Amino acid sequence: MAKDRLTRKLAVILHADVVGSTAHVQQNETLAHERIHAVFNRFSEVIKSYGGVTHELRGDALVAEFERASDAVTASIVFQDANSIRNQEIGDDLRPVLRIGVAMGEVVIADGTVTGEGVVLAQRLEQLAEPGGLCISGAVHETMPQHLPFHQDDLGERELKGFDEPVRVYRVRLKDGESLPKLDIPTKNKSITQVAAIGVIIFLLGGIGLLAWNQFGAPDFEPLDPDAMTQPLPEKPSIAVLPFDDLSTAKDQGYLSDAISEGIITELSRFSEIFVIARNSSFQYRDKAIDIRDIAAELGVHYVLEGSQQKEGNSMRITVQLIDALAGRHIWAGTYDRGLEDLFAVQDEIVRAVASTVGAKIAFRPPPTGGLSRLSALQHHLKARQYIRQFTKEGTEKARLENLAAIEADPASPFGYIGLTFVYDRLANWGFGDIDPEEARKLSRESAEKALELDPNNYDAHFARAYVHAQAGEQDLAIARYEKAIELNPSATNVIAASAEAMVYSGRVTEAIELLHRAMRLDPHHPDWFKWSLAWAQWFNGDCDLALPTLLSMAKIPTMARRTLAVIYVCLGRQEEAEATIAKFLESKPGDTIGALRDKSRRRYKDPVDFDRFLDDLRKAGLPE
Repeated sequence: MAKDRLTRKLAVILHADVVGSTAHVQQNETLAHERIHAVFNRFSEVIKSYGGVTHELRGDALVAEFERASDAVTASIVFQDANSIRNQEIGDDLRPVLRIGVAMGEVVIADGTVTGEGVVLAQRLEQLAEPGGLCISGAVHETMPQHLPFHQDDLGERELKGFDEPVRVYRVRLKDGESLPKLDIPTKNKSITQVAAIGVIIFLLGGIGLLAWNQFGAPDFEPLDPDAMTQPLPEKPSIAVLPFDDLSTAKDQGYLSDAISEGIITELSRFSEIFVIARNSSFQYRDKAIDIRDIAAELGVHYVLEGSQQKEGNSMRITVQLIDALAGRHIWAGTYDRGLEDLFAVQDEIVRAVASTVGAKIAFRPPPTGGLSRLSALQHHLKARQYIRQFTKEGTEKARLENLAAIEADPASPFGYIGLTFVYDRLANWGFGDIDPEEARKLSRESAEKALELDPNNYDAHFARAYVHAQAGEQDLAIARYEKAIELNPSATNVIAASAEAMVYSGRVTEAIELLHRAMRLDPHHPDWFKWSLAWAQWFNGDCDLALPTLLSMAKIPTMARRTLAVIYVCLGRQEEAEATIAKFLESKPGDTIGALRDKSRRRYKDPVDFDRFLDDLRKAGLPE
């Protein structure tokens, strides 16, 4: 009978099992079987993409066959790395971890079942492997090409049950700082499906350790229903980059992690083909255990990118994975072991992998140079930015010192000069220092010009220069510069929202409102000042019924926003509330008058009539002359 026919041959056999599967089943039988089944399905797809064939899934074990030992070893290392990353996001202890053994030996194949000495040997080797690890036989070691970037640690000869002679055993792992090799899959092997071939292509695009999950098999988790999204899904591919976790022993207050994820956001935003959620919104989920589907639904995105960094001296390990929330699967993962000086190059590699996976065109842009000095400057700048947002005299001074430290760390980078632009603006316009306002304005302009000189393609440098133009009343120049900054980074919501100010000053109020709505969609968790700017623009547009709820929706109304609230009340004919609002304003700003505001702000308005209307309503609300 056909079922009795046996096929004997020499083969490379991979045997894998789940560590502690019995304990998992005792903990939660249904969930354990579900996760074990899922992990073996994913491993089977990786095996397939490296030319292997999965013969059996035996409860908590998997048996596969390869023609080449190097393919079996590489597939194992790729999967173990990716599975480790995936397990990090599981919120409980039921995390399926595999041990893998690879051996060469004679096997017997019958009725789709593979047995024989090779299978038993692979199983014995797997039992010697560490959780998440791989052990191979001496015969496999002898056939491995020497150029492959693997450590093969000799564990010596071992007595194995069922074998008369001791077997030499090797533990295999990827060398530090090395990437996985480009594989030469044999063309005669017809087991590689089109799906798997696509997976290999995406893997190679990443440049290092990237794994493309099968996009047509069972999902890893329950897919997200697009109808359940809080925000409408954009027509183009959309993504949110979450703040990277800091796994370092010596914490750096998250500034290195922020530098990594923020750099990825900035670079992805250069692709007009991708809708990228602003940093402010995606960073709302820092240190929060929230389901990826909930994040995608709240932000209205198709994809979510998450990762971590671990720093040791001047070395770092960055792990990253891309999740398709609508399909319910992880579509690739990667690990990058590099020196800190390579941070910007790693950012570029990750961006390229994401862009290729979600379908955008990739235009070559060399990553910034500068190494550790540039990284140090960036970290000082990120600290300064936190201080300047405090909007206090003390915070402004701390921001000034951090930006000066950024310049000292790397005089060739623009970061410190960008920051000083806004520091000197605070000193000139908000009374946060003892410097003469005109001197501060001069230093603000010089800092913006220096930033642009150092990096003409830095969107933040263009933003800084645009802001200086706007405060000086040079609105045509400001708008042109804002447009350039937005061209360089279409998802820079702080720039988009700030450009609305110049539009209002120029009398282009409808365009200002459109810009603010665009910024709010890109940044669903936008800062409150977006609402302030929108209410101000709506008042100028005569939409006072809209302006009032917009401003009142702020979590806390700042002192300076009370002037805007007062003129909205005047517009609505609510005189008592307008007067009460100005009285509250004057408690904090007793010296503010119509005359002082006229001297400070008239130059910003292209049409003086617009400014006079603002002053007239403030006068009606009770602001003294």
